[in-house]
Amino acid sequence: MKNFDKYARGYFMPPFECNDWVKKEYVDKAPIWCSVDLRDGNQALVVPMSLEQKLEFFTFLCKLGFKEIEVGFPAASETEYNFLRTLIEKNLIPDDVTIQVLTQAREHIIAKTFEALKGAKKAVVHLYNSTSFAQREQVFKRSKEEIIEIAKFGAKLCKEYAEKTEGDFYFEYSPESFTGTEMEFASTICNEVIKIWQPTAQRKVIINLPVTVSMSMPHVYASQVEYMCKSLIDRENLIISLHPHNDRGCAVADSELGLLAGGDRIEGTLFGNGERTGNVDIITLALNMYSHGVDPKLEFGNILEIVDVYEKLTDMKVGDRQPYAGGLVFAAFSGSHQDAIAKGMKWREEKHPEHWTVPYIPIDPKDVGREYEGDVIRINSQSGKGGIGYLMEQRYGIVLPMKMRENFGYTVKSVSDRAHKELQPDEVYQVFEDNYVNVQSPLNIIEHHYKQVDGIQASVTMEFNGEKVLSRAQGNGRLDAVSNAIKNVLGNNFHIVEYQEHARTKTSKSQAVAYVCIENDDTNTTVWGVGIHNDIIEASVKALVSALNRR
Repeated sequence: MKNFDKYARGYFMPPFECNDWVKKEYVDKAPIWCSVDLRDGNQALVVPMSLEQKLEFFTFLCKLGFKEIEVGFPAASETEYNFLRTLIEKNLIPDDVTIQVLTQAREHIIAKTFEALKGAKKAVVHLYNSTSFAQREQVFKRSKEEIIEIAKFGAKLCKEYAEKTEGDFYFEYSPESFTGTEMEFASTICNEVIKIWQPTAQRKVIINLPVTVSMSMPHVYASQVEYMCKSLIDRENLIISLHPHNDRGCAVADSELGLLAGGDRIEGTLFGNGERTGNVDIITLALNMYSHGVDPKLEFGNILEIVDVYEKLTDMKVGDRQPYAGGLVFAAFSGSHQDAIAKGMKWREEKHPEHWTVPYIPIDPKDVGREYEGDVIRINSQSGKGGIGYLMEQRYGIVLPMKMRENFGYTVKSVSDRAHKELQPDEVYQVFEDNYVNVQSPLNIIEHHYKQVDGIQASVTMEFNGEKVLSRAQGNGRLDAVSNAIKNVLGNNFHIVEYQEHARTKTSKSQAVAYVCIENDDTNTTVWGVGIHNDIIEASVKALVSALNRR
C-alpha cells in the first residue's frame, strides 16, 4: 500500500521497564464490571435510545448482574437528564447497583450533573479531560500545566457540589486519550486529582485509563497500566479502571493484559457497541474468563435472549461470527470437525470427565443456552458422516450403523449440494425417511406368518410390480425365512450382509428401528434399507424390503 510512511506510532512507553504482568498466566478473578451501554454505547447509535428504551435496557443490565452502570451524560440532553431523574425518583435502582454519570471539567456541566443526581443512593461522578499530546497541540492549544489546571478545577468543583447535594457520591477521573499521553504526564495529572479527592479505604477513587483510540499492540497498553499502578499515590485506595476501544481489534486483548498488569475494573458494552469500531465486548471478555474456569460474576446463561434484547433496543445486529453469541460460532460444517466433535461428545457421555475438553468447541454451548443439534452440527455439502450421524442420534434417536453413516452422508451432501444450501435438521431427517425408510415399491409385503417347521417357515404374501404372490420358505430365523421366500419370487441374486436393530427411545412404547444391508450377487454392490415400526419383526422385514427396493 502507498503512504505507509506517513504513519508513526503515537503512543508513549513508560520511562522504565514495566513487564511484571508477563509472569501471570491468566486473569484469575472477575474484575468490577461497569456497563457503559447507556452512555458510550448509546451515543454511538444512529438513533439514540428513547427514555423508555433506556429504562428497559437498564433493568436488563441489572438482571445480567451488573453492579455498576454508567447511565449517561445528564448535562448533554433532556433525555439523558430525564432518564436519570426517572431512575432516582421512581426508585428503579436496586440497592446493590451503583449508577455512574459522565461530566466534563466545566462548572455549568458539573452543576447540571449534580442537579440530576440529587437523591441518588450511590453514584459515581466520572470526570474527564483530554490529556494526549495530539489533543493538547491541535485541539486545546494548551500546555501541560494548563491541562492539569483544568483537571484540578473539575476535581475541586465535583467535591464541592458533592458536599452540598443530597446523595452518596464517589469519584472517577479519566485522562481521556490516555494511550496518546506521555506516561509521566498521565501519572502527574492523575496524582493531582487524587490529592484533591483524598481517597480512603472506605471511599476509594476510580482512576480510569481509557484506550480512547487504540494505538499500540496490547502488551504496550499492559506496560502503561503497570506503570500507572506503580506511580500513582495512594494506590491501595484506588480502583484502576480500564476502558478499551477497539480501533485495532485489540480491545479484548488490551483488557485481558491490562487486568494482568494491575487493572481492577472494566468499562465496556454488550457486544462491543461504541464509537468507531466500538468498546471492549464484555460478553467476550467475561466468557473468555469463564472458559478458563473463572466465574465472571455476570449471568450470560441465555445468550440468545441477550442478543434479542440488544438488537431490539439498539437496532444493531450481532454478527454470525460474534464470539460466543453469533449464530454460527459453535457451528461445524467441516466433516472432520464434525467427526471430532461427535466423538468428543460420545467420549464425555462414556467417561463423565470433570472438565470440558471437546475438540473445536471451547465451552459447552448448553452453558450459554445453545443446543448441540441446531448450533453445533450444521449440515451442508461439506459435512461428514460423523456429524450427520451425531445429529440423527441426538435429535431423532436414529443410531445409524457405522457402515451406513458414510452411505447416508453422501446422500445428504448430494441433496445439499444440488440445492446449494444448508439443510436444517428436519430436512436431513426427511432425506433419511424419503430415501431409506419403509420403501414399499415395487415390492411390498402385505402379510407374513411363521411356523416352527425345520427352523422357521415363513408364509409371505407380497405384491411385486402390481401382482400378488404367496411364497413359502424355510430359514434359520424369521428374517432369513422371509428373505428366502422373497428369493423364490425375485431370484436368488442377493444376500443379507448386515443387520442391526435398536429401540428409538428408552420407553416401553418406543418404536423399533431395523437396518438391513444386502449385497447384490451380480454386481457385488451393497444397499441399505431401514424399517421403523412398533413391532421389531415388522420393522426388520420393512428394512429388508426397503433395501431390495433401493437396488
